[in-house]
Parts: sequence; C-alpha cells; structure tokens
Amino acid sequence: MTAWWHRLSGPAKFRVYSRVALQLGLATVIVVMAITAGLSWSTVGIVVGGIAAIVAVEVQPEFAISPGAVSRRWALPAAVATLAAVWLADVVVARRATSAATVDQARLTGVYAVVLAMFAVVPFFRHKVWTVLGLSVATGLAFGTSPATALGTAAGTLGFGGFVLGTTLLTVWGLRVVEELDRAKGVEAELQVAEERLRFARDLHDIVGRGFSAIAVKSELAAVLSRSGKADRAAAEMDEVKTLAVESMGQMRELVRGYRGIDLMTEVAGARSLLSAVGCRLVVQGDPANVPARFHEVAAWVVREGTTNIVEHSAATSAVLTLGAAGMSLRNDCPHGPAGERSGLRGLAERLAPLGASLDVRASPDEFTLEIHWESK
Repeated sequence: MTAWWHRLSGPAKFRVYSRVALQLGLATVIVVMAITAGLSWSTVGIVVGGIAAIVAVEVQPEFAISPGAVSRRWALPAAVATLAAVWLADVVVARRATSAATVDQARLTGVYAVVLAMFAVVPFFRHKVWTVLGLSVATGLAFGTSPATALGTAAGTLGFGGFVLGTTLLTVWGLRVVEELDRAKGVEAELQVAEERLRFARDLHDIVGRGFSAIAVKSELAAVLSRSGKADRAAAEMDEVKTLAVESMGQMRELVRGYRGIDLMTEVAGARSLLSAVGCRLVVQGDPANVPARFHEVAAWVVREGTTNIVEHSAATSAVLTLGAAGMSLRNDCPHGPAGERSGLRGLAERLAPLGASLDVRASPDEFTLEIHWESK
C-alpha cells in the first residue's frame, strides 16, 4: 500500500483522499444516526437508508472508490427509491401511530432519511437549493403535529441537511479545482514542448535554409558558366558549393546533437523551470563551475536526460541536483515503478564511456537516483 501511494501523483492522492474521506464521513453520520435512534425498528430504516446513500455516492464518478463496480443505470434510481420509501414509511407511521414516542421516533427517522438524501443525492441535482428547501418544507408538513412542530422540523431538516450538502459540494469543488490545475500543468508542459520544437525548427531553418539557398544560387551560376565555356570559374563555383554543403552538414549535425551546443548552466536553469512547471522543486547543491571543463557537455546531457526522466517517469515533488569535481547526481522522489530499460539512460552511458565516466542508477519505491562518477585530471 505504501509503494502504491508513493507512485500516485499529487492530484491522484487528493482524489483518493477526498473519496475515502467523504465515504467515511457518510458512514460516521449513519452510525451517529443509528445510535441516537436507539435499538428499535427505526434503526432498520436508518441502516437501509444509509446503505442506499453509500450506493448513491459510489455511483458518482467523482467519488467512486471502485470505478465501474456499481452500475449507475440501476443503482442511483434504486438508491433514490429506497430513501424515498424509508421517508414515506416513516410518514405513514407518524400519521397512524397513537403513541407520542412512536411519532417522535418516526419523525426523527424521516428527518434522517432526508438528510442522507441531501448528503448523497441532492448535491448532484441541477437545482440543489430549491430541492433542499422543498424537502425541508415537505418534511415539516408531513411530520408536524402543530404549526410550531412543523416549523421546527422544517428548520432542523434545513439546517442539518444544508450543512451536509455544503460538505459534499465543497468536496466536489475541491476535486474539480485540482483536476483543472492538473490539466493546466499538462497544457503548460505541452506548450513548453511546442515552444522548443518551434525554436528547433527556427534554428534548423536559419542554418539549412541559408546554406541550401547559397548552394542553389552557386550551382545555377556554375551551370551557366559551364555552358558559356568558362570551365575554370564553373569549377571554382562548384568547389564553393562543396564547401558550403560540408559546412551546412556540420552545422546541422551540431544543431541536432546539441541545439547549437549544450551548456551546463543553461540546462540547469531549464531543468529548474521545467520541473517547476510540473510541480517539482529542484534544489541545486554545488556550483557548475566545480565540474571539470572536459565534462561540462556530458554533465549538461545528464541534467537534460535526468530532467526528462523525472517528468515522464515520476510524480516527483522535489529533486536534488549535486555537482562536484568528482561527479554529479540527480535524485527525485515518487518514481513510477522500477527503472527498467530506458533508452535515454542507455544513451547517457554511451556518451559517458568514451570519457572514462560511469553511470550508476539506484531505484526504490521512494526515490530514484542517477549518479555519475568521473576522475578530474
């Protein structure tokens, strides 16, 4: 259970907490109602109504502890009908009973049935306020033996029912806010990816477009010179075309390999920004200047790949990047499962091998650590 909980993202944890808290709250209300009613026939009505209320909450997608376990098609109408039947049965008992104690017990059970409906059913109706008012007035009229009793019953039902209704509505509101924030984080991450793609496309256009334009012009000029019999000038132009092609290919390789070079300071700043966008706080220990110059580029790649792993394979809320003369490490909490075989980590190991550096990966249910060792010479 602990490992399962740690694998959940923050919004998922809040959803689970809200669902369990609401169901436990409803169960607590039912137990309190049963205790206050005493061991009598009304206890059966409260228990039956309580079970119907729990089922009514369980069929709501926002609060289902086991989604899909209960069919909304039949369960919700059955729960509503059960609560209505309990209420009507209490009305009949209250109207036909001759004992004042029986009337009071029937009135209490009927009010409880309405409150359970306000807790588990009414919050998901369209016109909630009018439904609460209508149920309160109907309960007061049905169980009131006098104007004062009817008014007191209606007021008590309205107060108690309004409180539990507000509790459910606040929980629904909190869940929807968290859902919106989670969706906004996803949109922000997608926008950052799209922005990076646009930047890459712009850089690629600047490098390749300029080179290819020059190649096209010089090739056309060489063809004209060749047809006019100026072979030496045509050959010179073709030599320049070759030089331009080689330079453009080199620039394109550099762009693809590192987006016109990869800088450790820039990657650290970018990692902090990206992780912050997904709700993870990055703490940097040490100074990039401590990393030996020959390892700056590969350290930047480690930061980039490690950041990508955190975003894609964890629900981390905190990460720590340590930079030193003998190596570096990047660790984060809340990983999603074991490390497994990740192509990015394999690519990092291939980059490190020619430099004599080593990659060490440690994973547990609570933490994932990426550690690099090198010798500063």
